Amino acid sequence: MTSTLMIVQIILALAITISVLLQKSSSIGLGAYSGSNETLFGAKGPMGFLAKVTFTLGLLFVLNTLVLSYLYTKGSNKSVADTITSSIPATPQMPKSEAPAAPAAVPSQSDAGSAPVAPKPATH
Repeated sequence: MTSTLMIVQIILALAITISVLLQKSSSIGLGAYSGSNETLFGAKGPMGFLAKVTFTLGLLFVLNTLVLSYLYTKGSNKSVADTITSSIPATPQMPKSEAPAAPAAVPSQSDAGSAPVAPKPATH
């Protein structure tokens, strides 16, 4: 399916290129060769017709691009990063002799919200 759409994409790209080159511009370009077609397309000449064809081909090109991108992302759920293999461990391993000491006791959340209690004065 994607190979058929890819062939259609190439044909659409070529058709858009040809339709743009056939249009008259401020410089003559390839539009000079379409002068004999003016009687076939009416009083306006081929410009209205070629503009509509170019717009239609452009719209088909964009839609085909969207369908191709959807099919490619649906077909591959893996990322390129998934294929990378590394000899470096994800987390560095420390030797047991250099292991850090256990962390000091952390007050629990129930103690953290209460105010510190002052020691009672000693009586003699």
